[in-house]
Amino acid sequence: MHPIQPASAALVPITTDTPIGFTLIGVKKKAAIQLMGSRLWGRFNPNHWDPVYAAQTGLKAPIQTGEMSSAYIAEMCVNYLGANFFRRARIACKYVASTYANEVITTHGVVREKTPKGAGFRFKLEVWTDNEAGEIKTTGWVEADVGV
Repeated sequence: MHPIQPASAALVPITTDTPIGFTLIGVKKKAAIQLMGSRLWGRFNPNHWDPVYAAQTGLKAPIQTGEMSSAYIAEMCVNYLGANFFRRARIACKYVASTYANEVITTHGVVREKTPKGAGFRFKLEVWTDNEAGEIKTTGWVEADVGV
């Protein structure tokens, strides 16, 4: 069992004292079709914003782009790692199921590894997203240096 921060807990940034098993409080986002169809995310492909077109291609609703899930994960990581997320960090994600319009997506993260590096540590976080039914949508990991 991993330590879990209660929902009412204040966000505690990852520091050199953060233990393996530390659980990040995720962010929740609604897969809003207005964003899914913006030029930044998916305007080039009607599967991302047009319900009629999506249905014609066999989808139950328009699907969110994978980059949007990555952005949600990145937001969670910035909340915990701050500027460390932008220096020598790595993120790798695999999109395992479609995120449909109007689903509520929650990010999750757990510290899985903590390797000494310089004066600090290289942290490896397991990250994932799921919808309100608990269906996993994205899985991956993030590595970042803290205190190095």
